[in-house]
Amino acid sequence: MKILAISDQIVERLYSTSVKETYPDIDVIISCGDLPYEYLEFLVSLYNIPLIYVPGNHDPAYNTHDPRARAHGCENIDQHSMLLKGLFFAGLGGSVQYQLGTPNQYTQFGMYLRVYNMLPGLLWNRIRFQRGLDVLLTHSPPFGIHDDDDPAHEGLKAINFFMRVMRPRYLLHGHTIFYRQNLQDHVTEFNGTKIINIYPFRVMSLE
Repeated sequence: MKILAISDQIVERLYSTSVKETYPDIDVIISCGDLPYEYLEFLVSLYNIPLIYVPGNHDPAYNTHDPRARAHGCENIDQHSMLLKGLFFAGLGGSVQYQLGTPNQYTQFGMYLRVYNMLPGLLWNRIRFQRGLDVLLTHSPPFGIHDDDDPAHEGLKAINFFMRVMRPRYLLHGHTIFYRQNLQDHVTEFNGTKIINIYPFRVMSLE
């Protein structure tokens, strides 16, 4: 499966009618959050393929009754899982809490509760289909992996726990920029999971 993964920053060469010529043969578009919904809707209408996303810490609270609080033609998989083109995806949006009362920000404990709510369904999928989770889609990075030391970009410990329990083959996230490119790569292996920072976008193949 060839995917276009995007996050956090509009890329002008993607926000163009020639994007399909530049990046052809895309099967699925994935957004890791903090992008205008108009940007997502442009891409999904141009490619006419599935687009799945999770919200970032700057996105509005999801509301199916408010057209401004969802991306039309796209699938929000925050705290949900789905089978798409032969791969199992699950989503976990949001970041660590650094401003009280802001949507899509959670304490470390609060994110653990969100993960616990997801586990029964994911474990049932494992029993039912005899296979595990292929791709975990998050906005925040895990704690201590691709994160930073400022309050807004600290990683989430619940994601580390999630990886240990469900062992996804891939974890795709945004939220953090690599200022120290010489010290840290955008791909890290953890307990059998390949963690990929896709900020601001990457084109890749998932087997």
